[in-house]
Amino acid sequence: MSIVSPEVLLSGYMQGIFPMARSRHDTEVNWFTAGRRGVIPMDRFHVSGKVQRIIRRKAYRWAINSDFTGVMEACADRESTWISDRLIASFAILHQLGYAHSVEVYREKRLVGGVYGVSLQSAFFAESMFHRESEMGKVALYHCFERLKERGFYLWDTQFYTPHLGQFGCVEIDSAEYDYQLEEALKRPAKFDG
Repeated sequence: MSIVSPEVLLSGYMQGIFPMARSRHDTEVNWFTAGRRGVIPMDRFHVSGKVQRIIRRKAYRWAINSDFTGVMEACADRESTWISDRLIASFAILHQLGYAHSVEVYREKRLVGGVYGVSLQSAFFAESMFHRESEMGKVALYHCFERLKERGFYLWDTQFYTPHLGQFGCVEIDSAEYDYQLEEALKRPAKFDG
């Protein structure tokens, strides 16, 4: 199986487009953009009181980049997915090069929630999240936000707005505003890990 090269993936993100497949076993990769883009402004992110209580209790362990492929596989493990085996292999290489990242949540040694995305300068392109226990995907998203905030990220791109993402502060912006924010983010250095 051929991969999508890191150069092609990064070039796409820098142009404001993102890759998707039609199914888990689709070998084709299509590129998309959105006339109205979903973003989570760094000063608007929030989680519910229930999630805050889970975070305060600390009855879990969280980590960064400890099982990137495991997070992608879990995100793809659903009836309908745009995350193909080819994309998993392609993003695994992007992860090895330091551009793709995951945040994992563990209950004992079991992976119970996670989120992954791509970082370029101070832009973070969130790709997908999953949970195997209630609220654990949201806990992963919270820790992702904390990392982005602490490291000075400017743009948190979610691609599309959905009511589910709206509960975290996601808003829609038009393509001209998105292009401006992306251009600004790519001028500003930030590092997700290291």
